[in-house]
Amino acid sequence: TITFGKYHKVHVCNLKEFKVFGGLTTSNMTELLHTGLRNDSEPETFLLKHKTSAVVFPCQYIKIVPLVAWGANFNYSIWHAEVKGIPDPELVQETYFRYISFRETESVRLCLKHFRQRKLYDAFHALQDRTKIQLEDPLLSRLHQELVVRGNFKRAEELIMEATDRAMFADYIRDFDYKPIWKCLHANGSARQGQHHHHHSHPPSSSHQPGPTPLSLPLHQDESPKHRGGHQMCIDTKGGYVYLMGGWDGACDLADFWAYHIPTQKWILISSDTAMQGGPGARSCHKICYSPQQGAIFLLGKYVDPETRSRVDLNSDFWRFDIDPESPPFGRWRKICTNTATVNGPELIYDHQMCLDPVTQTLYIFGGRVVHVDKNVHHFSGLYSYHISSNIWRLLRADGHPAPPQDGSTILRSRIGHSMLYDDMTRSLVIFAGQMNKDYLSDFYVYDITADRVIEVCKDYNKQGGPEAGFTQRATINSKGREIYVLSGLVKDRTLGAET
Repeated sequence: TITFGKYHKVHVCNLKEFKVFGGLTTSNMTELLHTGLRNDSEPETFLLKHKTSAVVFPCQYIKIVPLVAWGANFNYSIWHAEVKGIPDPELVQETYFRYISFRETESVRLCLKHFRQRKLYDAFHALQDRTKIQLEDPLLSRLHQELVVRGNFKRAEELIMEATDRAMFADYIRDFDYKPIWKCLHANGSARQGQHHHHHSHPPSSSHQPGPTPLSLPLHQDESPKHRGGHQMCIDTKGGYVYLMGGWDGACDLADFWAYHIPTQKWILISSDTAMQGGPGARSCHKICYSPQQGAIFLLGKYVDPETRSRVDLNSDFWRFDIDPESPPFGRWRKICTNTATVNGPELIYDHQMCLDPVTQTLYIFGGRVVHVDKNVHHFSGLYSYHISSNIWRLLRADGHPAPPQDGSTILRSRIGHSMLYDDMTRSLVIFAGQMNKDYLSDFYVYDITADRVIEVCKDYNKQGGPEAGFTQRATINSKGREIYVLSGLVKDRTLGAET
């Protein structure tokens, strides 16, 4: 490891980016680290690379190469550096001999490769027979024989598929840099759409008794949702639809409901005002979640302007939209509950997270700020579960309460603007980031659903090379590939780009 000490306060000469090299000589050094320091006074420790091709190599010299300081056009200052390793002479000597042997083997392999490329097969076979060194995986040798020597393309394709089945490309794919390609699927049609119709806010009230009615709306060609924020989307991958519900256009909350048909790349207006079809009223900062097994979308929560809270209904309404299998994406709205707080569920909340465990058909809702009549009251919601078939709510973790025995000392702090994802490989919830009052969080938790246990993975993933503490970032998970993708949001009053 290498540790960098710093000045006792933020300083323009601190290293924002640097590299560390190491080796047995100063003329032939290997890059061991490429990273940077945060601009604070806390010492930072980094792991240094100590293997090449799975072989541990000895280091006699370390070189630190400063690249960028935190202050533009300022000198670099390394206030204090400490290197830790294993100096045991016997172990170092043994490592040295192994490394030299590895380099000799690599030299022979390079010669074998050169002889084969130059078609000096006699020299190739003589050297291989004498040294007994294998140039590569036998499958690659067979591929070279079929593709280069014989030109048998069909057999070469079969060998490539065999290599794929044996996961021989896994390491390469894992280490490969991602190159995202963005494509505009649909231009914003807000100006054109504004000529067709207007949106009106319909706050739900306790006196409103919706009766499910079939939807029959005129659809205008080339209509698309107008610009908005605080909206929600979910996807039906089997049906090929992305659903969009509500949001805020800068003047008022919206109650429109859309579907984007992926195969035809067309927007479909399901409802210009869901309240008129017996559904939820206009809202933003809510959450929707799709269940393929139920063929339904679930909706919970909304933001209410502090100036109007004393005059409107603050009950936590809970809705379900059943998609018509005969004519998707249309269907019917149904109010599951007028106020979830009366049935052991959450109070009216916004900026929470909601996701589905498809195994037990259970929704999990975590975090969010409670909509209180007094705008100065900051109360955060805990972790809840809702079992769809039995219609039962459970409070799993309450904010500010002691952790249950199975969690040990781990306390899951509630928050807003965080991420919560369902990992179907481990049947667990992944929870990270967000904001609680003035704290921007970069902690990382896993909630094991089966064991009902919260595990703290790390207190600050930024110190492990992750993105800075983020608020309203968006994330998705590839459970099979064991990867999470994060698009960063606000970071302490400034905006960052994408981090993975």
